[in-house]
Amino acid sequence: MALRPTAAFFDLDKTIIAKSSTLAFSKPFQAGGLISRRAVLRSTYAQFMYLVGGADHDQMEKMRQFMSQLCAGWDVATVREIVADTLHNIVDPLVYDEAVSLIEEHHLAGRDVVIVSTSGTEVVEPIGAMLGADHVIATQLEVVDGKYTGEIEYYAYAEEKAKAIRALAEARGYDLDNSFAYSDSVTDVPMLEAVGHAHAVNPDRDLRKIAVARGWPVLVFVKPVALRSRVPFPPAVPTLAALAVGGVVAVGGVLWASSRKRRLGA
Repeated sequence: MALRPTAAFFDLDKTIIAKSSTLAFSKPFQAGGLISRRAVLRSTYAQFMYLVGGADHDQMEKMRQFMSQLCAGWDVATVREIVADTLHNIVDPLVYDEAVSLIEEHHLAGRDVVIVSTSGTEVVEPIGAMLGADHVIATQLEVVDGKYTGEIEYYAYAEEKAKAIRALAEARGYDLDNSFAYSDSVTDVPMLEAVGHAHAVNPDRDLRKIAVARGWPVLVFVKPVALRSRVPFPPAVPTLAALAVGGVVAVGGVLWASSRKRRLGA
């Protein structure tokens, strides 16, 4: 009997990326006239609190509401233009060298690599393309007449991440008992529980306690690397620019599990 395929599921912020991918784009959005200086300052503060203490359920909900409301009315084309100019400069220096090495190891072992993030699909898909991920599970914002409404179609968070992983596994035939998962946050315990090999990466205090109690390996990533030195970048194309709004909504994100073909099983 042929062995079933396996996968490695990675959270994005503070697991692959050294900070919140959502909040990292505040200044480019201000420069493009989308948000005010006050909003940038709020985002900077939220970034600091996220890096220092992580984000529990209440904090994530507040951030989600703030960020989704902030982008309401934004013109999609304008957002894409801004992000096209800033994607590599913002993301390139933030990727953990250790995470890139793990992704390479899983690919060499024949496993698919799936990025699973509460961040928006506009963020996760282009970053996933840079990293060579096979699929992404990420957020999606509602768009009407070319503008973001500020509404969330699906929120990939906590238990919803685990549901999306199981749905993708069913569609792709993954053996989850022999698959791997990596995250920094206690809110991702359901995601970690969905696989047979869970790993806590730079864990917050609560996740560290759970990892120790359950015997999950605890990994410490400390070396951000210039991604260009590790991974060949694809040509900059308009689809990569879509990163912008996902970055903004990412904090509270919404998702539809998508591969490079967008939909599960597509």
